[in-house]
Amino acid sequence: MKKIISFFFITLNIGLMQSQTYKDFVAKGDSYYQVKDFKNSVAYYEKAFEIEHKSSSDLYNAACSAALNNDDKKAFKWLDLAIDNGYENIAHIKIDNDLKTLHDKKEWEKTIDKLQKKVDNLSVNFDKPLQKELLDIYADDQGIRGEFMKVYKDPASDKRKIDSIGKIMNKKDSINLVKVMKILDENGWVGKDKIGERANQTLFLVIQHSDLKYQQKYLPMMREAVKKGNASRANLAYLEDRVALREGKHQIYGSQSAKNKKTNQWYISPLIDPDNVDKRRAEVGLGTIAEYAAKMNIDWNLEAYKKELPELEKLENIKK
Repeated sequence: MKKIISFFFITLNIGLMQSQTYKDFVAKGDSYYQVKDFKNSVAYYEKAFEIEHKSSSDLYNAACSAALNNDDKKAFKWLDLAIDNGYENIAHIKIDNDLKTLHDKKEWEKTIDKLQKKVDNLSVNFDKPLQKELLDIYADDQGIRGEFMKVYKDPASDKRKIDSIGKIMNKKDSINLVKVMKILDENGWVGKDKIGERANQTLFLVIQHSDLKYQQKYLPMMREAVKKGNASRANLAYLEDRVALREGKHQIYGSQSAKNKKTNQWYISPLIDPDNVDKRRAEVGLGTIAEYAAKMNIDWNLEAYKKELPELEKLENIKK
């Protein structure tokens, strides 16, 4: 019996080590993607998938790195596996700039057809007109943001060019907000069981990108939707944090960051009870604050953050 128990713990420990190693490799793959080192990004994702490949989002992100590294074979392989493992975002895949180099390849049409059939099978009983309207809004919302970030990160872009595309983005946001407010006022926060996950997320995205008064108006509706299973807990956490900061309060989940204009460094916006932030994040399905910080190229040190907090509160006019 002791031998069996010992074997069980050894097996468990190996499993935990592999799980952690998988996360480490994925984190490395993502970090290399962020600095545009796509060759190393692909290499680390490949190491991760030697252990497991059950996460559709990791597979999709790996495919993006492979496409940017001109490794079409791996890109299509990982997109295919992403679809098999639950990827459903057909609206996003069509507008993702990372995958543009694949569009003229014969495998692209095959990939889109496979995903479309999957989405069609899942959406037999959906409100198709409402779903289509929201997916079109999603493409509008995310498409212009992709263009904005491309211009914003381009060293050759001047302030006039950034401001110009920013105005276009703001105009699209205003138009989309009118459409989404009408949907919410007439139908409530429609669940993914009626319109699909991506269309459901569109409701959140448009409100998240709106002015504070609209966020305050629909925040209670989203809270109720989460209780009924009609909205994402993680998305609600993002909205809770954004509203809190705009109201001059501390954020709860640490989902928002800002740039210090004096130092030109990014930081996690002021948090309430930083010691327990990971517990709160876990409750809504978010990763650790250290993982989020790494994605934002922020050095996270809890004790250092607590010492810096008074200064960060001044920067963002946060009330004590």
